[in-house]
Amino acid sequence: MNPASPFDAIADPTRRRILDLLATGGPLRAGELAERFPHISRPAVSKHLRVLRGAHLVQQHVSGREIWYRLDPQPLSQVDAWLEKYNEFWQTRLEALKRASEE
Repeated sequence: MNPASPFDAIADPTRRRILDLLATGGPLRAGELAERFPHISRPAVSKHLRVLRGAHLVQQHVSGREIWYRLDPQPLSQVDAWLEKYNEFWQTRLEALKRASEE
């Protein structure tokens, strides 16, 4: 499997939800993550976790028979840097709108 970019990985809403769960409640075992997605099969959740691992957004730790996952937010800095351009764009536009409305 080719490594995914953080952009590819977060394109899917299920993977974004997994990241949210790990950010607020992690580290979590694979089974605990799968239980949070009753509408998705465990193999499908495993595939999502593989994509997230490939993008280096989650790290896996094996302890006995349990596999634990934790968030590694560092690769999201690429996404943040890309979004910053748009934040600056909108900030400039909002400031112009404010000036226009005050005139």
